[in-house]
Amino acid sequence: MQGKPAVLLKNADQCRKSLYYSIKKQKYRHNWLKCIHRYKEIYTRYPKTDQAAWALYQSARLLTGLYTYSGRSKYLDEAVDLYRRLVDRYKNHCLADDALYRIGEIFYKHKKDLSKAYEEFLKVSTRFPSGDMRPKAIKKVKKLSSELGKKIKLSCKRHNTAQKVKLIAVKDIRHWSAPDYTRVVVDLDHPVKYSHHLLKADFKRKKPPRLYLDLENTRISAQINRVIPIKGDLLQRARAAQYTKDTVRVVLDMERIGEYKIFHLHDPFRIVVDVRRFKGGGEKDRPKTDLKKRAAIKASNAPQPGLSIQTIVIDPAHGGKDPGCNGLGGVKEKNIALSIAKLLARKIEKKIGWAVLLTRDRDIFLPLEQRTAFANMKKADLFLSLHVNANSNRKVRGLETFFLNVATDVASMMVAARENASSEKNLSDLQSILRDLMLNSNVHESSRLANVVHKEMVSLVSRKYKQVKDLGVKQAPFYVLIGAHMPAILVQTGFLSNPMEKKRLFSKKYQECLAEGICAGIVAYIKNTGGA
Repeated sequence: MQGKPAVLLKNADQCRKSLYYSIKKQKYRHNWLKCIHRYKEIYTRYPKTDQAAWALYQSARLLTGLYTYSGRSKYLDEAVDLYRRLVDRYKNHCLADDALYRIGEIFYKHKKDLSKAYEEFLKVSTRFPSGDMRPKAIKKVKKLSSELGKKIKLSCKRHNTAQKVKLIAVKDIRHWSAPDYTRVVVDLDHPVKYSHHLLKADFKRKKPPRLYLDLENTRISAQINRVIPIKGDLLQRARAAQYTKDTVRVVLDMERIGEYKIFHLHDPFRIVVDVRRFKGGGEKDRPKTDLKKRAAIKASNAPQPGLSIQTIVIDPAHGGKDPGCNGLGGVKEKNIALSIAKLLARKIEKKIGWAVLLTRDRDIFLPLEQRTAFANMKKADLFLSLHVNANSNRKVRGLETFFLNVATDVASMMVAARENASSEKNLSDLQSILRDLMLNSNVHESSRLANVVHKEMVSLVSRKYKQVKDLGVKQAPFYVLIGAHMPAILVQTGFLSNPMEKKRLFSKKYQECLAEGICAGIVAYIKNTGGA
């Protein structure tokens, strides 16, 4: 069967070259479509052949060329679709990284969407660290980082102008709730300006306390559930309505007024509302547990911590449709992170006897904001998010640990951008949010936890493996850590883009070693808390 698609590919290539050599032919749409149709015959009739990948690639290039002559944006969309099909179906093909790079070029050159272009070029360097397009992609990432920084104000002005023409859809309202904590997330198509106000109870009109958000230049989607009951002691329900012709109002009816924080995240844009019971406002403190007595059942030499730790939440990064970074041979970050998380959970439970919960125990997708909400709902005392790193430079390797705060270096911003699936432009916005809302209230304990865990992890791994590089403890604005009510850290367990560390990360023995080191760090943190 290889003969037939090979002949078809040769004929299609001849058609394409003939078109490129003739400016006259390029002026007529049917000449482009004729060549595109010839390539289409290959990838539709022979999808399992090498020629199919080449046909997809050349079809997408022709569609991009046709756009330059016709000006019809639909051809760009079709080109992006074919490139993505190539990346998804033939991810190990030599053209996969080229296709992803071409998508970035389309958003950069033709669609003028710098944030999206940045994201696509960043994907090239992280998903295909060994690809030949990596050097070009990383140059684009650096260039766009500079351009985005210079154009934030201009982009905002343009966006606000566009909003006046087309209202942005409020697509959904999601929530996670426990008796003394609720997180509500409002999903939108694009960034919007918004304001919020708190209304006291109106006993005459039998109105409960209300917290409402007014979203400017928005419309309510027909598919949205406009009244959402919320189980818990803090909120009764969430309501959404078209308040004015260009403003959607989202109202949270409260059982009682509690502490609340409101912030937004990007890619996709969503507004997050965290509501919790007032500290000391009638809520009984959880009884302190003498862990020495509990742990003595497991090990006679277990330390007596000063801090009452009842629950630890471990968050295996990514999952489901989000693979995280990929290594050669189909190795995915999501699988490695889950494996290490399960090993760590067993070690904590077996050696110390503490309760351990995983945000996911199988290959499922969870939004970043749901992971933190889970930890808050479970009243976790510690939160650890486990990740695998990647870099455009294959020589980069090592272990590093992060806690939530404004980033102080470019490298930390880049890591956060990849894990957040966001751009540096949007992370700059997030940096100011962290400052304004004082969301880093646990920064001291999180910093201490990060330093102790990192020290023990590096120490143990270094005793068993050679050439272990210590990249240190850093701070950056990771979405998954925002709003955590407990000390929270993000551990990067190595680089899939580095051949040596990729091999180690795929090894159960190395994963066991990492889990052992992290577990030792948690024990050391509790032991050294000193009654805090």
